[in-house]
Parts: sequence; C-alpha cells; structure tokens
Amino acid sequence: MVLLETRARPVADTRTGFWAVAGAFLIAMAFSTVPAPLFPLYGYSTFTVTVVFAAYAIGVVVSLVLAGHVSDKLGRRRVLIPALALEALAAVLFLTGTSLPVLLAARFITGLGVGMITATATAHLHELHTAHRPHATGTRFEIVSTAANIGGLGLGTLLAGFLAQYFTAPLRTPYLLFLVLLLAGIGAVLIAPETVRPEPGYRYRPQRVTTASGPAYLAAATGTFAAFSVFGFFTSVAPGFVAGTLHHPSRLLAGAIVFAVFGGSALAQTLTTGLPPRTRTVLGLTSQAVGVVTLVTGMHQTSLPVFLAGGILAGIGAGILFKASIGTVAALATPTERGAAMAGLFLIAYAALAISALAIGVATLFTGVMTVMTWFAAALLTMLTAVALLSHRT
Repeated sequence: MVLLETRARPVADTRTGFWAVAGAFLIAMAFSTVPAPLFPLYGYSTFTVTVVFAAYAIGVVVSLVLAGHVSDKLGRRRVLIPALALEALAAVLFLTGTSLPVLLAARFITGLGVGMITATATAHLHELHTAHRPHATGTRFEIVSTAANIGGLGLGTLLAGFLAQYFTAPLRTPYLLFLVLLLAGIGAVLIAPETVRPEPGYRYRPQRVTTASGPAYLAAATGTFAAFSVFGFFTSVAPGFVAGTLHHPSRLLAGAIVFAVFGGSALAQTLTTGLPPRTRTVLGLTSQAVGVVTLVTGMHQTSLPVFLAGGILAGIGAGILFKASIGTVAALATPTERGAAMAGLFLIAYAALAISALAIGVATLFTGVMTVMTWFAAALLTMLTAVALLSHRT
C-alpha cells in the first residue's frame, strides 16, 4: 500500500480520509435502496417491480465483472468518483419521470455504480485504517465497513420512507436529497488520500472469476444464494405486500421494515465477529430458517408484528450466514486466487437478488402471492438444509 499526496489540492490525513470514504460508501449504498419503499407509489404490478429490481442486480453483476477490480491498478479514487457520478446520474433519471424505461435505466445504472463501489470502497477503507492505525486490529475497519455497506442499505429505505410520508412530491424529494448527498460524497472522496499507485502501462482485462469444488465451497455458495434471496425479497416485493395484503400503506413503515431487516443483519455480523466459523454457520442457518417460517406465518395470518419479527430474524440469519460464507471462501482460496474467488461469491450473491425477485414476480402471474411465498419459503428451507448437510461433511 502506498499513500500518495497530490500538491494540486489539499488532501486530508488518513484518519479524516477514512471517515470521508466511509461516509461516501454509506451514501452510495443507501441510495441503492431508496426505491424500495416507493415502488407501490409507481403503480406497477409485482412482476414489473421485480423486473425493475432485477435490472439493478444485473447492473451490479456486469460492473463486478468489468470494473470491480480496476481500482487495484488505477487507484481507488479513480474508480470511486466515476461510480458515485453514475449513481448521481441515476438520481437525475429518477427525477425526470416515472415511466418503465426510465426506471429500468436508472436502476441498471445504479447497479453499475454499486458494483464498482462495493469492493473499491471496502479496500480503500482497509488501507486507510491500516495507514492510520498500523498496529491496531481490524475491528474498527470491519465495524465501519459493515455499517456503511449493509447498514447503508437499510438507511436508504428509512430515509426514503420518511421523506415520502411527510414531504410533498414523494417520488422526487428522496432522489433530490440523495443527488445532493452523492455530490457531497464525490467531494469527500476527492480529499481522501490515494492508497494505490497507478500501474504504468496497465492493460485492461475483465475481472477473473473462479470457483472451487468440494462441499465447503458449495455450502458457502448455497448459503450466500439463500441469504441474498431474503434481501432480494425485502428490497423488491415486501413493501408492496405490506401496503396491499397487510393494509399498511405508510411509506415510513415500509422503509422502517426494510431498515430493521438490514440493520439486524449488520448488527448481527458485527456481534458475531469473534465466533468460530462453524458456530456462525449454525447460528445463521437456525436464525434464517426460523425467521423464514415466522415470516410466512405472519403473511398467512396477515399479522404485521409476526411478519416483522420473521423478517428481522431472517435478516439476522442471512447476515451471519453470508459472513460465514465469506470466511469460508477466504480460507479456501490461496492468496493469489482470493480476489477472483471472492468475485465469484459476490456474483452468486447478486445473481440471487435477480433470480429470486424475478422468480417471485413471474410466479405471481400464475398464482396468488401467499402461494408464491409459501413455495419461496420451502425453497429457502431446502437450500438451508443443503448448507447444513454440506457443512457437516467438511
């Protein structure tokens, strides 16, 4: 790692830079979930909402493959600033109209930005933390990066729900606020120290993605798919279900529910940092399984408290299980293959977002949402059972 100073403009110290990048990371991830509590206001069907959501996940996957690794060669700021600019462009698109082509384009562009930001901002935070506290543990970095990433996903829905509930122009005000915040995030990254010296003569190649064989990797991949399927449900279909079937149209409530799911996930990931890998896996499997069953029970009973309790439990389990999966893949891969292996795991994660949302949306064209969610829960429980069996073999 090399800290590079630039004389042409003031550069913050590593401590200030760490918090500047963390703030920009938080804003970027929060913006990605702003539409979640607003989807019912657009008036589109469940299927159309899931297609719009899938456009976002596809954008992330494309970006991870094409640009997720470029900051290792060109520098962190050179990737973070264009990525934040892409999200700002998406905010402008959201402000221009509510037609389906506009929504699809805005969500796809948002995904492109998030795919560039996730790995780059995490690496930048780790390097700034190490430069500022060379002899400290990585606890601060892990807590802050988790809060910015997973916590940011929840914060975006909460802010959007609040603004849509209490301010005029609910389909414009949240995007206008985040446009300002994203521009501020660009300014924050501009003052942060660079931590990568650009590679002279760098020739671009797409991200190399690898996977591993064996029960341990298969368990990690399946656990990741199950975890992100839960996240996909809450950021696409759940707000509409709460407004329609449960008869609670409050935008603030919709945002608060998604915030609680992601907030529980982020908190659980932080609190379980010191647990052994097998213990984390068992805890994640148990919590997600119980949460999914409780969630579907609440849907059948049209009970908001039961639905919410199940969602929080499922989110906690998903967060723990995903963290355990990351630890498994990191341990399995050699240092030279670790980046490619992690890219493979994140591709599985975001593919799960798209596939699960689209599967739910397509199924609702043929049968009722209750039946769809019962089968969705059964599929999740089957995957969790497979993870348990595979983990037992390692």
